[in-house]
Amino acid sequence: MTHAHAHAPHPAGHDPAHGSLKSYLIGTVLSLVLTLASFGVVMFHLVSPAVGLAAIVVLCVAQLVVQLAYFLHIGAARSQRANTCIFVCTAFLIVVIVGLSLWVMRNANDNMMPTQLSVERARAHD
Repeated sequence: MTHAHAHAPHPAGHDPAHGSLKSYLIGTVLSLVLTLASFGVVMFHLVSPAVGLAAIVVLCVAQLVVQLAYFLHIGAARSQRANTCIFVCTAFLIVVIVGLSLWVMRNANDNMMPTQLSVERARAHD
């Protein structure tokens, strides 16, 4: 009994679903640039706080896209459609669960905390 089939050589090309050294380097450089840009917006007060928050959110989303594309290899290629669909569904469920949880907590806070009563009036009701 031979085990030749278990030790067959790999094909000359590599799997396109995996990245090359060049793509990993590009992803690393882009991630570093986006991280440093976020850091610069916060540390050097380059813009107003409202614009700074929007800039950080945009840079965060850009970094998420870079990492998904260059490190996790999630893209529009036919071989990656299943992974992309699973990721999108998972992200949607997380957004719904977190969003609805925050909504419930905010409504509970708004409806259960007496905001119009002073401390003295609240003590008078006891």
